[in-house]
Amino acid sequence: MRSEAAARVAVVGGGFSGVMTAVQLARLGIASTVYDGGPIPGRGTAYGTTDPRHLLNVPAGKMSAFPHDPDHFRAWAGVDAGTFVPRRDYGRYLEDIRAAHPLVTLERREVAALERAGEGWRLHFADGGAVEAAAVVLALGNEAPSRPRGWDALAMETNPWSEAALEAVREAGEEDRAILLIGTGLTMIDVVMMVEDRPLGEGIVAVSRRGMMPRSHAPYEPAPVDADDVPHGSLTAAWRWLRQRSAAVGWRAAVDSLRPHTAALWQSWSLVDQRRFLRHARPWWDAHRHRIAPEIAARLRALVAEGRLSIMAGRLVEAGPGGAAIANRHGGGVRAVPTPVTVNCTGPLGDVTRSANPLLRQILADGLAEPDPLRLGLRTDAEDRAAPGLFAVGPLTKGMYWEMVAVPDIRHQAERVAGSIAKELLPHG
Repeated sequence: MRSEAAARVAVVGGGFSGVMTAVQLARLGIASTVYDGGPIPGRGTAYGTTDPRHLLNVPAGKMSAFPHDPDHFRAWAGVDAGTFVPRRDYGRYLEDIRAAHPLVTLERREVAALERAGEGWRLHFADGGAVEAAAVVLALGNEAPSRPRGWDALAMETNPWSEAALEAVREAGEEDRAILLIGTGLTMIDVVMMVEDRPLGEGIVAVSRRGMMPRSHAPYEPAPVDADDVPHGSLTAAWRWLRQRSAAVGWRAAVDSLRPHTAALWQSWSLVDQRRFLRHARPWWDAHRHRIAPEIAARLRALVAEGRLSIMAGRLVEAGPGGAAIANRHGGGVRAVPTPVTVNCTGPLGDVTRSANPLLRQILADGLAEPDPLRLGLRTDAEDRAAPGLFAVGPLTKGMYWEMVAVPDIRHQAERVAGSIAKELLPHG
């Protein structure tokens, strides 16, 4: 094993979470190296797309990478605050930010394992070699979903963001083969947008248990609330409040008014209530909370009206080499989908103990960190520390905060984690 020069801080993962944590460290005078083994290092899955039809789900005016400079991205893009910019452009924005901070180094390498090295850490790379760091930040982003139960007999692309899945969907669009998408959320929409202009002779069928799609952004009058106005400690009370508030001010205003209080609400619930939310309320919350650009919503409506896209609340009746049969949960019989190209669009992995990431599996197996009680990610403290000198940002901290998947949330966390690392490395700074 060859030894390499030490990094002050090693950031594992080069999406928004990792890049912005490194940038915030640089602003405090701390050098870091971002290790990213992905196809487009420094962009991550969300912003690594090259398809101009993949738009941000949040308007430009709310997508600044810096929490205290809200106009930063809008000014960079040169657009109005309400514009929904292509995600590939946001990837370029991240690259520009990183390039402006010489204390941030980006290396296209996959970290395969971690181990303790004195008071710091030693990182082992998949291509051989190792490097030591005073602190490590895990910014692994969302992982591909696990195969949905009951669908084992059907050939399926299990990673919707893989090149194999993208190519299979494109070929299906050209060959007039049916496309079957398991899941009706944001991932499903990304896949549909890639083939909306293809012949689609056999059409696209998207199915989930409830058949709920993300709602569209639309203008509304904000109706902010103070933390004391929202009932904490009870999922039932919070859900009842949200329904009443929605009737009074509109559901968009009511849902968005909770954004500053989501983490505190989540942390105020018992594990029983948190599990109830995940099992029963999450689909409704996700559909209304994580909205899509109006132009994307319009395209989806057109595809449905043309009969090229079907959204089903259904359950699998039969699956095999010849295709699938799906029963409509709201009546209407059983629909046969012969020999489809099938893609798992059920959303990011929801159980960290089932991760396919070798690094994460090794960390858990060796007891360097442990899952949170819900197994959504890693157990962390109030400073996002999973172990001494080991920090987590982004989706790995959903167990602590729940809403830690979007830029408006993660940008604050990146700044906070950088400050915590600075306190450890620069105790007299």
